[in-house]
Amino acid sequence: MKWLEANLVVIFWAVIFGEVIGYIVGALKEVTYDPMTIGVTMAVVALIAVNGITLLGRSDVKSAGDK
Repeated sequence: MKWLEANLVVIFWAVIFGEVIGYIVGALKEVTYDPMTIGVTMAVVALIAVNGITLLGRSDVKSAGDK
């Protein structure tokens, strides 16, 4: 259950920060701002990054414990 809650928090903050950054960049570059695309993209990227870092960290802990 802790894993699910952690990922929901990551999704929430990734979407919030993605929307803010996307709005600012869209205004500066004068491009069309599409909130749905930005939100989904940032949620997927954040989930991949956070879970990838977690998985890499677990493999390091296991290998250090074997010594």
